[in-house]
Amino acid sequence: QVQLVESGGGLVQPGGSLRLSCAASGIIFSMSAMAWYRQAPGKQRDLVARITGGGSTSYTSSVKGRFTISRDNAKNTVYLQMNSLKPEDTAVYYCNADGKRSLYEGYSNYWGQGTQVTVSS
Repeated sequence: QVQLVESGGGLVQPGGSLRLSCAASGIIFSMSAMAWYRQAPGKQRDLVARITGGGSTSYTSSVKGRFTISRDNAKNTVYLQMNSLKPEDTAVYYCNADGKRSLYEGYSNYWGQGTQVTVSS
């Protein structure tokens, strides 16, 4: 069974920082592309940042220079360091994996349950 468990969300003031973590199990983590999405109330779920198994990263333009995605393959964990947070960053943040459960299977897409990030004074 594949599980993606997010943690680290919460309430932070504008200009503050948070680090989200996503612990993965049930997939070959080192071969998986990992991503963070977010969904604000009444809006669609959008890609925030992505990191490939080889460590290449990409970001949506609104978070470039403020957010950093990274991974620790030894811990099967992906992180999202969020600095200089703004009220418009308020959303539920979801971990996403594009991975395989075994070498004999193809790639599938998996989601975590989400963690709330609220940026407010």
